[in-house]
Amino acid sequence: MSQKVLLTSKEIDIILHRLACQLVENHTNFKDSVLIGIQPRGVYLAERILKILQEEYKLEDLKLGHLDITFYRDDFRRSDKPLEANKTKIDFVVEDKRVIFIDDVLYTGRSTRAALTAIQSFGRPKEIELMSLIDRRFSRHLPIQPDYSGRQVDAINEEKVKVNWKENEGEDVVYLISE
Repeated sequence: MSQKVLLTSKEIDIILHRLACQLVENHTNFKDSVLIGIQPRGVYLAERILKILQEEYKLEDLKLGHLDITFYRDDFRRSDKPLEANKTKIDFVVEDKRVIFIDDVLYTGRSTRAALTAIQSFGRPKEIELMSLIDRRFSRHLPIQPDYSGRQVDAINEEKVKVNWKENEGEDVVYLISE
């Protein structure tokens, strides 16, 4: 197995600032917009984006939620190992809001489709956008595209993209792993 660094910590930081800037351009004061990190790994990206919006753009009253999609996935019964759900934490109304789903890697599109189904339990958003740090654009099973993308990666199916976050793995780095 070999691994190649796709993004260093500095490159990730630059991308995060660009993504935050794009959100500000499209959502201005976020009065009718909410951020929702898709569990488990999209939460790290969502929290980083929130921090940049608060500290550098001085935006207040931003709403951030965490959405667990485990049992909304169309493939959740296909696994041999028991599934462990994550926590959903959405303590605000999504009805008529502009929802921004945030996930670390957009691969087949199945997680996003599951999130679209799961969010309906909390109301009917006015609009839904998608942000991903990594877009594996040639691996899609569903017609889903990100509105905000950090980096496009052309990886063949045997290759994996692994995003490490300082909060979880102790480093910010994105690897392309070949088996």
